[in-house]
Amino acid sequence: MSYRDNNENFAIQVKDVTKIYRLYDKPIDRLKEALGLSKKKHYKEHFALNHVDLEIKKGETVGIIGTNGSGKSTILKIITGVLNPTGGEVNVDGRISALLELGAGFNMEYNGIENVYLNGTMIGFSKEEIDAKLDAILEFADIGEYVYQPVKTYSSGMFVRLAFAVAININPEILIVDEALSVGDVFFQAKCYHKFEEFKKQGKTILFVSHDLSSISKYCDRVILLNKGNKLKEGAPKEMIDIYKQLLVGQYAVDDEDDNNLLNDDSIQDAALKACEKNDETLEYGNRKAEIIDCSVFDDKGNKTNGIMKGLEYEIHMKVRFNEDIPAPIFACSIKNALGIEITGTNSMVEKAFLEPVKAGEEKTAIFRQKMQLQGGEYLISLGLTGYEGDNFVVYHRLYDVQNITVISDKNTVGYYDQETRVEVR
Repeated sequence: MSYRDNNENFAIQVKDVTKIYRLYDKPIDRLKEALGLSKKKHYKEHFALNHVDLEIKKGETVGIIGTNGSGKSTILKIITGVLNPTGGEVNVDGRISALLELGAGFNMEYNGIENVYLNGTMIGFSKEEIDAKLDAILEFADIGEYVYQPVKTYSSGMFVRLAFAVAININPEILIVDEALSVGDVFFQAKCYHKFEEFKKQGKTILFVSHDLSSISKYCDRVILLNKGNKLKEGAPKEMIDIYKQLLVGQYAVDDEDDNNLLNDDSIQDAALKACEKNDETLEYGNRKAEIIDCSVFDDKGNKTNGIMKGLEYEIHMKVRFNEDIPAPIFACSIKNALGIEITGTNSMVEKAFLEPVKAGEEKTAIFRQKMQLQGGEYLISLGLTGYEGDNFVVYHRLYDVQNITVISDKNTVGYYDQETRVEVR
């Protein structure tokens, strides 16, 4: 690995990097090979990274996304020198500060301040430089008197606050972050992203891995999409997020130059099922004279997904099988936020969309079509089939919190909804 390159425009260059792990069926096989007791090959080679090339310009904010096992964390560890590549070359021009894993580089017996100096020294700073930054670090971490306690007593939130405070306040030229922000509370996350904005304005380089597609969309100049250790694509955030959503549900149309057999890959199909399957915690009840047998979310391109871009059209499909004659079924759909607060909802009676009797044995699919105006974040869909038999209100089948939906946004206003306000200043 080289930490200086002749091309002054690039902060990071990854050239033909491969990382191979040997996977053994049994621990004894590893021991036999280590001791030279067998000439037979007892392992399979797993390509965590497969001949990957990346170039990141100075001052860019670049995101890396991909399904689990795609090589995102591996490539960050190779760039920062935590792992050595099996083959290829990495060139880094600039001082790196990295936050790769919760508590990585911390001594559990040391207190918070001692770990600040330990981490700072590992990054390459002198005691005098850390002294000058200590107040800013402690103010940013904001963990109070816990800085004098051993870090083994810290909560995960305290861990990440202190680790990120060190990483972001020692004035690096390149900041690398791997999913660490998902641990802190919403106020700490806001403070970290505000620091991201400051770094961007100062022309620093930021490279981060995140499953938070809203953050990827909002902060990144460019996005790199990895899959099964291969660099699949790179480009504008919206384009890469669209392809990633297709990957999740196994609907990405593979080009010849792309990774072969993507559509047949079991891990992709498993991810597709996970993205769209029913929540295990679904509350379900009703007399079952009719049953909701399927539900799906589709984006504006007709792809089945659980990730929707704010501002675009999308559909929620609810398929119902009728076990008995129903005089006037009502199809209902509502959306809650992560706190369980019902944000919005409607039904076929309110919308005057379907007021007909249905016979036993029939199946109907209700399609709720609307424009996504919710703020970026996580939401839960609830579905219901009800009706009136005489004057009595009847619940045939209800599924509360049946499926999640992720709203991807690069602009969040105040509250639950974006009113799409047009502002004019005269």
